Amino acid sequence: MYDKLFCRKNLRIIFFFYLLVVIKVIIFKYPLWQLREIAAGWEKDVILEGLDTANFTLFKTIRMYIDYSDRLNSFENLVGNIVVFIPFGFLLPYVIRWGRNFFVMLLHAFIFVVGIEVFQLFSAFGAFDVDDILLNCFGAVIGYVFYLGFEGFRKRSYRNRTEMR
Repeated sequence: MYDKLFCRKNLRIIFFFYLLVVIKVIIFKYPLWQLREIAAGWEKDVILEGLDTANFTLFKTIRMYIDYSDRLNSFENLVGNIVVFIPFGFLLPYVIRWGRNFFVMLLHAFIFVVGIEVFQLFSAFGAFDVDDILLNCFGAVIGYVFYLGFEGFRKRSYRNRTEMR
């Protein structure tokens, strides 16, 4: 029992640091001096500029990256947006009991990603892109599939060990 609680506590700590890393990588990706310059220029115009540069059209950015894959860092952007959220889908079921439910996990991922995107929209620390929401949530779904596979393997392994005794 102690091992289970110890493991769960450690996974919560890992998940917390994972979330901090995601926020750092996605929102605060620029050097500190550049973030200060952006913050110093915050005015009503920044919000309007964010609305002008935002992508509210589903698959627009994805299509652009596919069409210009030879000229842009398309692979890094598409795959990176997916990969960064795989740990979310894998870890959340271990962190909160309700996270074992697929829809609860997906809702948490969606809320977290939309929070990041809305912050980028109004802060100018990035650009709002509806395709990022789709790709990030898809990454969380892949992580959840890994969680299901890992749990299936773990339970089979445990059953086999107990049957051998």
